[in-house]
Amino acid sequence: MPNIRELVVLSGKGGTGKTSLVGALAALAQDKLLCDADVDAADLHLLLRPEVRGRQNFYAGHKAVIDPDRCVQCGECLEWCRFGAISGSLEINHLVCEGCGVCWYLCPAKAIDFPDNLCGEWFISATRFGPLVHARLGIAEENSGKLVALVRREARRVAEEQSRGWIITDGPPGIGCPVIASLGDASAVLIVTEPSIAGRHDLERVATLVRHFGLPVLVLVNKADVHWETAKKIAEFCREKGYAFLGYLPFDPDFTRAQVEGKTIMEYNNKKLQTLLQVVWERLTSEIAGRKPKGNVQRPAQT
Repeated sequence: MPNIRELVVLSGKGGTGKTSLVGALAALAQDKLLCDADVDAADLHLLLRPEVRGRQNFYAGHKAVIDPDRCVQCGECLEWCRFGAISGSLEINHLVCEGCGVCWYLCPAKAIDFPDNLCGEWFISATRFGPLVHARLGIAEENSGKLVALVRREARRVAEEQSRGWIITDGPPGIGCPVIASLGDASAVLIVTEPSIAGRHDLERVATLVRHFGLPVLVLVNKADVHWETAKKIAEFCREKGYAFLGYLPFDPDFTRAQVEGKTIMEYNNKKLQTLLQVVWERLTSEIAGRKPKGNVQRPAQT
């Protein structure tokens, strides 16, 4: 089995520049597979413009369905539903149904079915930087943690089949279930933060979660020149905690301009940013190379 290292890129909230950074790393890294595990708001495809080579439906949980041919219009289901998912005409609103199953269990006519719920799709695609495993969660659907785990599992399977040395994963923001599902079997976690009090607070929360699973923490401050004093305090905090501090990136509208054009910043005409990101990649690989891969870390429970 090949020695695969997986870097998961996280942030305390959306909008820190996490996906733009993953796009840059995709252009810099060799022998890699890309994974977009931010399934609630996947946008890595905007930079990579993937060509879908395979797609599969994603099912999770259940939704109640009333069969009108068996229904005797007794109204028992309407009375028992505590989520207001059943209308007076005894029709089920699937956007409101929580899948608890009480109507299915108590229906005296056995007129309610409880099939698996189609929540979204996941894909294996080709990009100009290599394979990409990604997904699309349906509107108002849950079980995103389960879909994150599935996408990462498929990414590792494809990486093993193709003998890839790296998996670079664009993870979800925050510290919730999808983030936990993105950590199992990772080699290291890169946290992208911003130079603000809220940014430091979010960094502390994410880093505490990552350390709970025994994974090394790497930190990068994006938009650092917005408030240099706070950016430097974050760097000092990382050194005190033993987190590997990779450096600073400035605020630059070229990140957005590149994204609008469907490019990574490494393909855009900004030599200064390209040089800075090359240094970040070299520091990152140096940090991870000195550590034993975390393939034996216990996988967090799926939800």
